Amino acid sequence: MSEPRINERIRVPEVRLVGPNGEQVGIVRVEDALRLAAEADLDLVEVAPEARPPVCKLMDFGKFKYEADMKARDARRNQANTVLKEIRFRLKIDPHDYGTKKGHVERFLKAGDKVKVMIMFRGREQSRPEMGMRLLQRLAEDVAELGHVESTPRQDGRNMTMVLGPNKKKTETRNEQRRRAQQAAAKAEPADAEATEAG
Repeated sequence: MSEPRINERIRVPEVRLVGPNGEQVGIVRVEDALRLAAEADLDLVEVAPEARPPVCKLMDFGKFKYEADMKARDARRNQANTVLKEIRFRLKIDPHDYGTKKGHVERFLKAGDKVKVMIMFRGREQSRPEMGMRLLQRLAEDVAELGHVESTPRQDGRNMTMVLGPNKKKTETRNEQRRRAQQAAAKAEPADAEATEAG
């Protein structure tokens, strides 16, 4: 976003002036608008340069810029980057290994990340894609409360892949974790206070 023109950089004969509290002053000569800004110890800021005449507002430009920067920073902080995690399975997977890998998938989904699940076929296993399909469907059913299938299983050479997406957005998950941490801290404080009183 380009920075608006302020004060002497506004080079038009007239402007539509808006007061510091949003009140309409009307169309005035730019010299008068600059004088009013100086009297009020404010800046004359062009807010709608395309309008005819351009719309200018009396405001504290430094404060306005600071608030805009803070809003942009908050927006960036709340924007979560979803990561695509990858986990690999073998067709003949041991039940214990399956449980461990399923635990990883659940952890990734709880954190709000997408998971790409891949089955690697070896040798003759390539002639049994339906077994890979069954394994992926079983996994999808096992983690259904945390995630959903975003792209259905499909074979790509020796591999079969499926993408699971989290049911909760990453920002929701992060906010929930913050809330839990605050509640835990609030519960811990009274216990600390009681311990000091007892001691």
